[in-house]
Amino acid sequence: MSVPKKRRILLIEDTVPLAKLYIEFLRADAHEVVHCTRGGEALAAAAAQPPDAVILDLKLPDMDGLEVLQALQARDSSVSVVIITAHGSIDLAVEAMRLGAFDFIVKPFNADRLNLTLRNALERRTLARMVEGYRRHLDRGSFHGFIGSSPEMQAVYRMIESVAASRANVFITGESGTGKEVAAQAIHRASPRRDRAFIALNCAAIPKNLLESEIFGHVKGAFTGATGDRPGAALLADGGTLFLDEICEMPVELQSKLLRFVQTGAVTPVGSGREERVDVRFVAATNRDPLAEVQAGRFREDLYYRLHVIPLALPPLRDRGDDVIDIARAFLVEYAREEGKALSSFAPDVEARLRGHDWPGNVRQLQNVVRNVVVLNDGPQVTLDMLPSMGPAASSPGTGAGDAPVASSPASGTGEADDADAVLPLWRMEREMIRKALRLAGDDVPRAALMLEISPSTIYRKLQQWRAAGDKAAGEHAAADKAIEERPA
Repeated sequence: MSVPKKRRILLIEDTVPLAKLYIEFLRADAHEVVHCTRGGEALAAAAAQPPDAVILDLKLPDMDGLEVLQALQARDSSVSVVIITAHGSIDLAVEAMRLGAFDFIVKPFNADRLNLTLRNALERRTLARMVEGYRRHLDRGSFHGFIGSSPEMQAVYRMIESVAASRANVFITGESGTGKEVAAQAIHRASPRRDRAFIALNCAAIPKNLLESEIFGHVKGAFTGATGDRPGAALLADGGTLFLDEICEMPVELQSKLLRFVQTGAVTPVGSGREERVDVRFVAATNRDPLAEVQAGRFREDLYYRLHVIPLALPPLRDRGDDVIDIARAFLVEYAREEGKALSSFAPDVEARLRGHDWPGNVRQLQNVVRNVVVLNDGPQVTLDMLPSMGPAASSPGTGAGDAPVASSPASGTGEADDADAVLPLWRMEREMIRKALRLAGDDVPRAALMLEISPSTIYRKLQQWRAAGDKAAGEHAAADKAIEERPA
């Protein structure tokens, strides 16, 4: 059975016989009592070793008891102060409670009265500390690169804290743009491996024939272009964390080699017969349903269970409530500083638009929208007319609230109205969509590109091609006209 921890009680009483009596009263609960006769002496004692509770007489020789109370509260607002006062000072005791005292006792009092009040004061301090601890964990607005205080993200933060100290592999799932790499970095930063390397590898961005070399490394002459030995991500991450993003994109033939690495901790560089042992913590991620990939035969079941030890699901931005506003504000401040712009806040109707949008591209899409606004505009506040078209809002499956509606138009060059069954050539559909985006964006190419989710250079290239084709056609028409004019009568 554990022995209850002794509580440190600071007794501030200038009448020594009364102080001795109170100490005798407190002996029943085995408290550690520190007695001071002056306010200055008591504040010094509290600063040297903070008490769990204070018993304070308001009449002191060197300073007013209320001043002592305020100084104690300023140093630690959770400390419980019990006031002891005479009948004539009850009004003063009530004022002390208004300033933060826990309770007051009117002299004379017995041991039971003092101990009961002190127990309640200590319990209040314990509860206050628990509440503060919960508040720190439940009300966090940011966490290792994440921004957001929604309940969904608080659960993510707690999960990361729980798994960080472990060696267990973590499998992160979530839609594209939800911050899977941020989560992997958070796990690394919160872990004992934080001072070692964090190596990220995107399995979808590396050609299949190079992926094995990127993970395991290679030796000189292993293949054409291998002009020297090169360590792979596995060796670079030794002692740290290896993050395998888009793991479901890994070729099946390479998955068996990764499985052996996960099981044994041994890697063999391409072209080498020598194994090297490394200590790596694996974090994998995908925006697909990994079990569906296993059932479809595209992902090895044994590798899945090796990596899917601790699952971590990231919520989409549309499910995170007001987090979208907090994130947008952070992006606005960052990009305005980078671009030297004065933009510092969003108008209320802009915040309503951001909050109501569905955000299919999640945080990455929001980031692009805010950067677009900052690059193309300036002023003290982001207004609704500065926002690019963001597609349908969550509240309306048709047109986003406030977004310009897209009207159907006749099929160009056909003489027929737009029909649900009509099929246009792909090049014509492409041209019509680019023209429509440019019209809605006021011929602003970067903004039109953001609407279409393509590069501005693509629009410029297409416009140049169409202009050249138009010039060629115009030249052919002019030549034909000239030939007709010169034809003999």
